[in-house]
Amino acid sequence: MRIAIIAASIAIAAAPFTAQASGYYVYCANSKIEVDSRDFNQMKSARGSGICQMGSFGYRMDAESFAKKNFGGVGGKCACR
Repeated sequence: MRIAIIAASIAIAAAPFTAQASGYYVYCANSKIEVDSRDFNQMKSARGSGICQMGSFGYRMDAESFAKKNFGGVGGKCACR
């Protein structure tokens, strides 16, 4: 019983963090890097089949930093493989 209470407490405490874990995504869309809050299915619907997800982040600044470090920033060239 005590273990179940502890496990439930941990799950409740972790819930807010998992909900925010993927607030922003880095995509390669039509050979250009984009940062957006839309999930993959929404972006695929908006941009078509020439899209792939490069990463997911809790904060926009982290997504933009990843894009800059790895692709030269938003608008940089990329390719889906």
